[in-house]
Amino acid sequence: MFSLCEILPKPAPSIHVVDVGAMMIEGMLPPYNALLTAGVARVTGFEPVEVECQKMNAASGPLHTFLPYAIGDGTTRTFRQCNFSMTSSLYEPNTALLDRFQNLGELTRVVRQFPVETHRLDDLPQIGQVDYLKLDVQGAECDVIDGAAELLSNTLVVHTEVEFVPLYVDQPLFAEVDQALRRKGFCFHRFAGLAGRTFKPLIYQNNVNAMLSQALWADAIYVRDWMNWESLSAEQLLKLALILHDVYSSCDLCMMALSLFDRKSGVALGAQYLGQLTGKAA
Repeated sequence: MFSLCEILPKPAPSIHVVDVGAMMIEGMLPPYNALLTAGVARVTGFEPVEVECQKMNAASGPLHTFLPYAIGDGTTRTFRQCNFSMTSSLYEPNTALLDRFQNLGELTRVVRQFPVETHRLDDLPQIGQVDYLKLDVQGAECDVIDGAAELLSNTLVVHTEVEFVPLYVDQPLFAEVDQALRRKGFCFHRFAGLAGRTFKPLIYQNNVNAMLSQALWADAIYVRDWMNWESLSAEQLLKLALILHDVYSSCDLCMMALSLFDRKSGVALGAQYLGQLTGKAA
């Protein structure tokens, strides 16, 4: 799939990505990697596991900044660092549930816990306007969303991990995250990956990480409610189209954004885009 940057006016718009829970497993790429590859993203990331935050800053370029903050509701909370760093959370692992599945309880053993002052995204003036918000906070999604009302008022896309069962004690589940984002003016677009594990003692295809029947979590993509896109600026529509095409290959919704952009700006990017998609030059 081609990059939308190939047909956009130069220079292409810069996309500000805020990545909350920025730690990645070695070999994995962030969901917005296509924007990095296209050279149109600058990233402000937050990762409360300080050693992981230091690693990311050491390995990143000048358009990336990672801060060792726990993002949440602005209160003092207990941070639970687990034996597998990516499962660390402001919420307590639900061990009784996790231990029913292959290779989940084993990855969520708390090895250290300590108080942290959480930060609301709305209280961090250095962030500025955000186009794309990615959340991977192990159950604390609603805490982050509730502390980001102002930031989310101009955000175009939210990519968040959601859970369907309480992997952490008292965590909000998908339905509650969905409601929280709808209240902020977003609508659900699609899932990007559905994950689970087999119930013990079964192992599916000799893979302890395989999903057989029980869905446990997924990444969910939300976009600014497309029934209200007329209120977006031409620049916002261009950024939205770029994210939808390059990151998610959502060509139909990208075309809708470009058509609105054309009406606001008097150009014909939609026709060029359709030509690229069909192999017929516009």
